[in-house]
Formats: sequence, C-alpha cells, structure tokens
Amino acid sequence: MGGANRSKIAICSLLLPLLFVCAQANQNSAPQAPAPPARDYSNAEVHVLPVQGNVYMLVGAGGNITLQAGSDGVLLVDTGVAQMSDKVLAAIRSISDKPIRFIINTHMHPDHVGGNETIAKAGSTIAGGNVISDIGASAGNQATVMAFQRVLDRMSAPTGQQAPTPQGAWPTETYTTPERKIFFNGEGIQIIHEPAAHTDGDSIVFFRRSDVISTGDIFVTNGYPIIDLKNGGNVQGVIAGLNRVIEIAIPADVQEDGTLVIPGHGRLCDVADVVFYQEMVTIIRDRIQDMVNKGMTLEQVKAAKPTRDYDPRYGKDTGFWTTDMFVEAVYKSLSPKK
Repeated sequence: MGGANRSKIAICSLLLPLLFVCAQANQNSAPQAPAPPARDYSNAEVHVLPVQGNVYMLVGAGGNITLQAGSDGVLLVDTGVAQMSDKVLAAIRSISDKPIRFIINTHMHPDHVGGNETIAKAGSTIAGGNVISDIGASAGNQATVMAFQRVLDRMSAPTGQQAPTPQGAWPTETYTTPERKIFFNGEGIQIIHEPAAHTDGDSIVFFRRSDVISTGDIFVTNGYPIIDLKNGGNVQGVIAGLNRVIEIAIPADVQEDGTLVIPGHGRLCDVADVVFYQEMVTIIRDRIQDMVNKGMTLEQVKAAKPTRDYDPRYGKDTGFWTTDMFVEAVYKSLSPKK
C-alpha cells in the first residue's frame, strides 16, 4: 500500500502543474480582440473624402485614416495596414505635395499602425522636442510618430520580450499627461488620452478650427465596440470616451452636421450618430451590470441576449469580433475582480 500511495502522490505532483496551466488558460480565455484575419489588399483602393476645413478622410487601408493638409505640411491620424502603405502615400500626394510631418497613432493595433514605418520614412520631422532614447538617432529623417506612452510600451515590449512590431514603426514621441496639444497648419490640435477604453493607450484627436474629431476605435459604425481586455480595454472606458466626444462636439441645427466625427471604422458621422452609439453601449452595459449583480453566469447572460434589439444593426455571428465576444468582454469588464 505504501508503494501504491507513493505512486499516486508522484502522479499527482506531475499533474498539478498541468492542471494549473489549464486553469490559467481557462482564466485567460476572455475575448482578446484578435487581429482581423489576413486579407488580400492587392486589389483594394484608398478613397479620399473631403471632410471640412483642412481635414480629409482616407478609407480602404484598414482602419480609417485622418489627414490634415496645409502650408506647414501633412499630418496623419493612423496609417492603416502595412500592405496599403504605397497606396496611402499616393492618396496623400493627390491632396498635398508638402512633407509629411506628423503621424498620430490612436492605439497600437496593426490595422491602424501598420503603415507607420513606410509612411514615416517618406516624411521628415520638424526639429525640436524630445524623442525616445535610441529611436531619436533616426527620427530626424522621418515624420514624427506621436502616441500615448502605452502605445510605445505595447509595440516595443520594453520588458525584454520579443517586440511585436519592428522598431521603425514605433512612436518616436510620446505623452503621458491627459492630453497633448500642438499647433499645425493654422489650427490647434488636441490629442486626448482615454484610459482603459478600446485599449489602455487610446487617443482622440480634435482639430479645433476644422471642427473634426478622429476617434480611433473608441467609436466605430460597423459593429459593437471591440474591447481589448488583454491590452487594457474596458467597457466603462469606451463609454467615457464616447462621452468625451459628445462633450467636445457641437451639433448644428436639429442635432445634425456641425462637428464631424471620423470613426475608427465605418462612415463619416456627426454628433447625433455618436449619441445613438453611446446610448446603445450604455444600455447594454446597464443590462449586463444588472445581471452581474444578480449573480448570473456568463452563459446565462449570453442566453438572455442583452443585445437582442441592437443585433440587427451591430450584431455578428461570425468574424473576428462577434456579438458573443462583445457580451463576454462587457461581462468581464463589470465582474468583480477575484
């Protein structure tokens, strides 16, 4: 019996690490806002839409790109996927032949920063300001790439891990304060950090004279918000970001027109569109919060279909971000931390 017991103990000692790994895998099984599936962009085109003032919207290169052009040069908000960089550059040159001076990244996902390296190298910086450590040695020969500090952290993996993106794509200038302000092409530009929203490094960019807001993926029109829990996202922060856009924007008559809003994905919008989206996310958040307070499990919440009345407009059963994944991300955002 003693030998049999020792054998059982030995087997258990071998199984315990495996059980721990499985438990950890189950704990970390929350939706991670996976990258969009690989897509063939060989026949894709970049379309240019004049917005208002000095601002244009470039569509078709992954995430929407905002472009501001004037006598000082060109400023971009995001750069799309890497495969479309040459076509993005051609679209830029159809608007302006001035140097590309600034790129502002709204967050770190590859459909928004993939073109950083190629497009930044096609530009040139304006001397002055602080640059990031050894990146600064080459930063003067390219456009300045600006972002909240967490974007650089996520793209560069400063803890010594393998960096997920090449160094040439990293931001060369970061900010850590609630907002960063620059003056370019005759207008003030506010870069506003929204913590723990779509990710933990989101920026909203407000072109004050042109009266245009570029939101990144805090606001999209083609689906429910993508909440990247792994990279610090949270439904409460998404709602706070939408509230910030609504606070900044000023609608014209009958809540239409006025400040225009360029979403991370989807069509050009005005404030009324953002208000509708904010109300939708808030209502679903409140429904799921009530279910969490009642002790309902994730499976019970999904079965209750808290998004049912909005699914015809925003819901998806397939693809890289489904309705179930959105509900799970909201549920995990609101559940008490263990």
